[in-house]
Amino acid sequence: MLEYREVSPDELRKAAAAIHNGGARPLTAMFANDERGLDGGMAIYCLFADGDKAPFIGLKCRIAGEPWEYPSLAPDIPAASWYEREINDLFGIVPAGHPDLRPLVLHENWPRGLYPLRKDFDPRQPVAEAATDYPIPDVEGQGVFEVPVGPIHAGIIEPGHFRFSQAGENIINLEAKLFFTHRGIEKAVEGLPVADAFYRAERICGACTVSHALAFAQAVEGLAGAAVPARAESVRVLAAELERLYNHAGDIGNLCAGVGFAVGISHGARLKERLMRLNERVAGNRFLRGMVVPGGVAMDVTAALTQDIAGVLHELEGDLKGLLEILHENNAFLDRVNTTGILSTRAAVDLGAVGVAARASGVNADWRRDLPYSLYPKLDFKVPVYHSGDVAARLWVRADEAFQAIGLIRQVLYGLPEVGGELRVRLPELPAGASGAGWSESARGGNLHWLMTGKNSTVYRLFVRSASYPNWPAVAVAAPGNIIPDFPLVNKSFELCYACIDR
Repeated sequence: MLEYREVSPDELRKAAAAIHNGGARPLTAMFANDERGLDGGMAIYCLFADGDKAPFIGLKCRIAGEPWEYPSLAPDIPAASWYEREINDLFGIVPAGHPDLRPLVLHENWPRGLYPLRKDFDPRQPVAEAATDYPIPDVEGQGVFEVPVGPIHAGIIEPGHFRFSQAGENIINLEAKLFFTHRGIEKAVEGLPVADAFYRAERICGACTVSHALAFAQAVEGLAGAAVPARAESVRVLAAELERLYNHAGDIGNLCAGVGFAVGISHGARLKERLMRLNERVAGNRFLRGMVVPGGVAMDVTAALTQDIAGVLHELEGDLKGLLEILHENNAFLDRVNTTGILSTRAAVDLGAVGVAARASGVNADWRRDLPYSLYPKLDFKVPVYHSGDVAARLWVRADEAFQAIGLIRQVLYGLPEVGGELRVRLPELPAGASGAGWSESARGGNLHWLMTGKNSTVYRLFVRSASYPNWPAVAVAAPGNIIPDFPLVNKSFELCYACIDR
């Protein structure tokens, strides 16, 4: 369970700034909860990554009644900006003094004054379509023009709208409008048994299946005070690293698509396909669904399967080295990725960037090491960190992490506990009104699931912060100063999920 220091709305901004301390303890999550049925008010929660005595330092700000308002943290903590806009959209709690309070999650077709995450909102009621405008700031000047891209794209990707302001080919500003297919999962799981809500949490994103399942399961296990069997922990880490490996291999190929480098595209796709076929032999499906469950795992890894995994890793390691040699020796490719799409260390810290995006910009952070969970404290691995913050750095971080994942999988395979015993413990009824968090380091960075329970082991509130959520604003920072043909390359180098934020 998490502990929170309770502060008044007037104290919140100062208290948060003191903990954050310029990014020394980054803001990991900020969210609201309608607790009027519990104590008559709304609540704002802030979690700051600590990793010292506890994983997180928590602040809770209780707002007793109208006006539903608190002082914005964004002027001191830029990473709070998106969180506060989302809170305003979904709960109608206003961050006074916010520098840009345009709608974020709810677009111009959603009627104002209707807040879907309040407890008195009925998701079954029909919602009238509004006809308002979505303001996009203009960039003025001689020779400046706009290029709108999306939300429907030529490739088979999810919808996002990008509005470029540019002079000639140079990008001056990028406005990204996302959340076109928000599914309302956090609302949909309210009142569901935790065991049923798990399957919706697992399916937030196909490419991050294991990471989301692991984060949710660990939140539940923490509330239950349950210890997962040793072999189950090993199988969990095996699945998590297989997921990281196929994502990184595929992302290297996708990045090559940003420059039209067909050889790299084909090699990356081939490596990813080999790994996804391995996933199917491991879990019965290509996305490793159904392996991690609250209390442990739902399936084991046989001796024959461990040999199969080891064989694929041996071949993959050589093939991946061969692909990277091709990239390192191709000057035309290097010219496109070096010094392109730079995200500075300061910007990465201010935005609370995570994962590959952060480590490529000099931020030495990885939740497997810094907020250790599952089997990771017993395993040997390095966290690659680069400092140039460009497309090349994000590529090489992925490549290094792919080899680290191979090493982690081998350690797990060689150290698997003996077969026998339970793979899953039975969880007791969860205490009503308790809250806890689970987290995991996905291929894109840290995923966090915060859970408050209701009566009879049901969900009172689920909040999900995926790795892509704090990283999407970084794309808009990295794009200006580049030419518009390089934007697909910059975007692919972050390789962010739309589905993970459209939860």
